Amino acid sequence: MMEIKDILKPENLVYGKSKVLTDTIMHYCPGCTHGVIHKILAELIEEMGIQEKAVGVAPVGCAVFAYNYIDVDWQEAAHGRAPALATGIVRLNPDKFVFTYQGDGDLASIGAGEIIHACNRGENILVIFINNGIYGMTGGQMAPTTLENMVTSTTPFGRDVEMNGYPLKMTDLVAQLPGTSYVTRQSAQTPAAVRKCKRALKKGIQNVLDKKGTSFIEVVSTCNSGWKMTPVQANKWMEDHMFPYYPLGDMKDCEKEKPVEKN
Repeated sequence: MMEIKDILKPENLVYGKSKVLTDTIMHYCPGCTHGVIHKILAELIEEMGIQEKAVGVAPVGCAVFAYNYIDVDWQEAAHGRAPALATGIVRLNPDKFVFTYQGDGDLASIGAGEIIHACNRGENILVIFINNGIYGMTGGQMAPTTLENMVTSTTPFGRDVEMNGYPLKMTDLVAQLPGTSYVTRQSAQTPAAVRKCKRALKKGIQNVLDKKGTSFIEVVSTCNSGWKMTPVQANKWMEDHMFPYYPLGDMKDCEKEKPVEKN
């Protein structure tokens, strides 16, 4: 058992960074959720001993820079095409752990067709979907997930559903598809939320290793620079506005839905 004198040693007071995270200084805006997800994803890859078999696919947008920070094999996809590229990789290398890391402007807009059909086919991949309700990299334009009446650079008076349609609940859609084995919506704005998100990611990774089909994990996130807020304000706004429309929790878990076998 560690004693007080051991706990107070400097080497035990410093967070031990995962070896799967590179030493590259992250460029993300202060308060951005991407860095948190990178951290727990790298921790899981290390803890589960799959660094040598992991292949990530990153498309266009802020999500593309994941390859700078997580030390696994990466492929860069054209905008929205990460699921198609991941499909090719896993079919040629079925023993690899293949995952996509995508933002909402990528996955839910130009990539909507790609992700729907990949999930419907049940490709054995993990999809990590970062939803901050806006195009973060290119100037804060309206995304498919932008909330009704939400102000963006292209909706200065708020999103008008009569003109722009309703915010797209991608996770609800893919949960209905037979190829998905685990579908959940999480967040990462508090320590408790991070722990829950990490457990969800671990389950998604294990499902891929067990060849159970597509696991889809949405992380409702902030873009404080795009939202023109401080990180603290952005977290509060997300809790007050994003969570009611995008409620957290599991939507599909094939393990829990298995019928009880009769003797």
